[in-house]
Amino acid sequence: MKLILREDVESLGKIGEIVEVAGGYGRNYLLPRGLAVKASSKNLKEQEHQKKLIQARMDRQKKDAQEMAGSLDSVSCTITRKTGEDERLYGSVTSRDIEEALREEGVSIDRKRIVLEEPIKKLGVYTVPVKLHTDVTGNIKVWVVKE
Repeated sequence: MKLILREDVESLGKIGEIVEVAGGYGRNYLLPRGLAVKASSKNLKEQEHQKKLIQARMDRQKKDAQEMAGSLDSVSCTITRKTGEDERLYGSVTSRDIEEALREEGVSIDRKRIVLEEPIKKLGVYTVPVKLHTDVTGNIKVWVVKE
């Protein structure tokens, strides 16, 4: 089944690409979610027009993300936690905790954008990446201190 992608699909391709997929994958996943449309001549012409509009929107989003990434480098937050032996935390610091601490600082970032390989379990200063766009990642400093 030939389809035109309307959005980036991580394992498949980028917006506007014509891809060949299995029939079930196209009918049951891509088409109902609006991620793709069937590749017909009418849709191809419409896609060329949409591609220009989408590219302009993507460039604008990337520019905004780059500006935000520049401003995030100066952002830091402090999280206080109770500790046990060897400065290990009772519990851990997760992306939700970082989101709340940033909100208190006046910075609004969705926790899904905060990339933690694993929760923070020790005191210290951590540089945490924030994925703002597919190509743009900013960094924030997180201070985990003793309560």
